[in-house]
Amino acid sequence: MNYIGSKYSLLDFLQETIENVTGYKDDESYVFADLFAGTGVVGKTFKSNGCKVIANDIQYYSYCLNKHLIENVPEMDGSLLDYLNALEPVKGFIYHNFCSGSGSGRNYFTDENGMLCDAIREELEKLYKNDEIDEGTYFYYLASLINSIDKYANTASVYGAFLKHVKKSAQKKFRLELLPVIEGEKGKVYNEDINELITKISGDILYLDPPYNARQYCANYHVLETISRYDNPELKGVTGLRDATEQKSKFCSKRTVADAFDDLIKKADFKYIILSYNNEGLMNLETIKEIMLRYGQYSFFTKDYRRFKADKDKNRNIAANSTTEYLHCLVKG
Repeated sequence: MNYIGSKYSLLDFLQETIENVTGYKDDESYVFADLFAGTGVVGKTFKSNGCKVIANDIQYYSYCLNKHLIENVPEMDGSLLDYLNALEPVKGFIYHNFCSGSGSGRNYFTDENGMLCDAIREELEKLYKNDEIDEGTYFYYLASLINSIDKYANTASVYGAFLKHVKKSAQKKFRLELLPVIEGEKGKVYNEDINELITKISGDILYLDPPYNARQYCANYHVLETISRYDNPELKGVTGLRDATEQKSKFCSKRTVADAFDDLIKKADFKYIILSYNNEGLMNLETIKEIMLRYGQYSFFTKDYRRFKADKDKNRNIAANSTTEYLHCLVKG
């Protein structure tokens, strides 16, 4: 997925820095926590490197993705794929609320793709509730559905708005594709507020990749949240937002971010804490340094990278093409 804040392009930098700071190498057994897990790109990398991974995210679609990537291990049953792809389209919640043919006024998916998504989502729920598939299999296919349907979304990138005309990639007929099953030790995944979860877990390395700005992920990816929960929520406004009051992050507010960060670092029972943050974030670099120095030995590393763009340059006034990613490192003691 083309995801805001994804560390896919920074994985080498992240792994090299963590090895230099901690001394841990691939295939050494240690507990790695990824508590703003997003699409799971960091957690699955460290799982494949031999770590036991603890993952968490307050967004349920992220929880679903990580339930598969972190908790499932080979061999998984892929035999349902052809059956699910052959289902007859269904006019379900996605069609009625996110497709233009329903009269909803929203154009996130073509009518056919919305109905195919509904058919697969309803069938997965039925199979799981009837105990015809186990939890691991359920999240294997649900995570794959979330990842697959995103490729057919009629958006510039995020779900803050849909496009008026259907773009080429969204016109293609939807096909469910299975995510890979990651080799490694079975981890543990949570769907909790990080400042509450941190008191219940412990480990060796805590990796933090919080939101950097005021854009809440619950608004940017609300359609994926609704597909993953499939809970028939009341939707509001032109874009069909669901109520996400309980999912709003304190890390997206300049008023609350520093206190939330300090509370998290103070409570963390981990020897090494690594924070990803860029030079345009809500917390300035001096604030981060000041907080981390309260709890141990601090250092930082930097790398320039291309900024995330949800649309073309001509549509927005973008000050710079790149930003600087900081890895703030704390040896707690």
